[in-house]
Amino acid sequence: MFIQTEQTPNPATLKYIPGVEVMDKGTASFPTREEAARSPLARQLFEVNGVDGVFFGGDFITVTKTHDIDWTTIKPAILGTIMGHFTSGQPLLNSDASTSSHAESDDEDELVTQIKELLDTRVRPAVAQDGGDILFHGFERGVVYLQLQGACSGCPSSTATLKGGIENMLRHYIPEVIEVRAV
Repeated sequence: MFIQTEQTPNPATLKYIPGVEVMDKGTASFPTREEAARSPLARQLFEVNGVDGVFFGGDFITVTKTHDIDWTTIKPAILGTIMGHFTSGQPLLNSDASTSSHAESDDEDELVTQIKELLDTRVRPAVAQDGGDILFHGFERGVVYLQLQGACSGCPSSTATLKGGIENMLRHYIPEVIEVRAV
């Protein structure tokens, strides 16, 4: 198994591409060691000294490190952990674990549907390219509430991405959108 790595805009996060499907649908975020208990792989990754967050996407894993550890120190251990997991046949998530899904209820109003469509088609692919995901949390009084995950969470350019990129795009296509806020 050959695992590729890619840098992300967040210097504290690396994107690992194992060449196999990671998540068949949705995403899974593990910002803490406690939340990693629902995934054998995330739990093992948190055992590597310096790992501060784990995120699973469709075909990638992003790992965030603490600021006091250098990538050259922990990258080999992370690669070994990922390779060991995928060759072991263990499940990615425990059977009772849930994932984030981008599908919501069918009774949404038209504006929310338009916002989600734009996020799915124009934003999510770009954010996934950088090793992250974006979750829609709501639309109220002209304000869209979004959450960046994976490499995009805590990224130095995340505010610029939300305000300069996503907010401007949504305001262009949907005049009812006044602002985008991070959750």
